[in-house]
Amino acid sequence: MNRKLTITVSEAVYEGLHRTIGRRRISQFIERLARPHVVPEEIEAAYREMAADRAREQEALEWSEGLIGDSPPVQPHASR
Repeated sequence: MNRKLTITVSEAVYEGLHRTIGRRRISQFIERLARPHVVPEEIEAAYREMAADRAREQEALEWSEGLIGDSPPVQPHASR
């Protein structure tokens, strides 16, 4: 899941990012720079390992799909 983040930078940095990185690539650039400093490698490795475990993923999917039957029926909203 991605989250929106608003940051403040100097005018020179702002212009340099647009000129050097390009308008639509700044978020990816900042993520690649920050990730090694804020997301430990072992967490990423653990997520990759869990995602590669097909049996576990199938079990998790079946479990989550089974929860749908436990939900009450959706009631239509009254017009306002």
